[in-house]
Amino acid sequence: QVKFVESGGGLVQPGGSLRLSCAASGSIFRAYSMAWYRQTSGKQRELVASITSGGITNYSDSMKGRFTISKDNAKNTLYLQMNSLKPDDTAVYYCNVVAPSFLRANYWGQGTQVTVSS
Repeated sequence: QVKFVESGGGLVQPGGSLRLSCAASGSIFRAYSMAWYRQTSGKQRELVASITSGGITNYSDSMKGRFTISKDNAKNTLYLQMNSLKPDDTAVYYCNVVAPSFLRANYWGQGTQVTVSS
């Protein structure tokens, strides 16, 4: 079963930056909006940012101005550029399609850990 593969996480100090990557397929990019989600211990996954197949982006309020979602259709890769990171950004970050939950449930990957700490 094909699942998304996230990478690029790590340990950074507050104010630092990371760029996350997500390997996907061209078929998915053509058919669906894509999104980054994150999850902290004991909480449900929350939406971070999304991008439509046409490149229209949306951000959660706490990420607006600091995070940038983008995609490279030629490389079938989704990105999340994270700047001005805060300790509250610490979480496991996942990518997935913007689609009904029963569909998304099939494709969650392992995620990539982002830890922001001094």
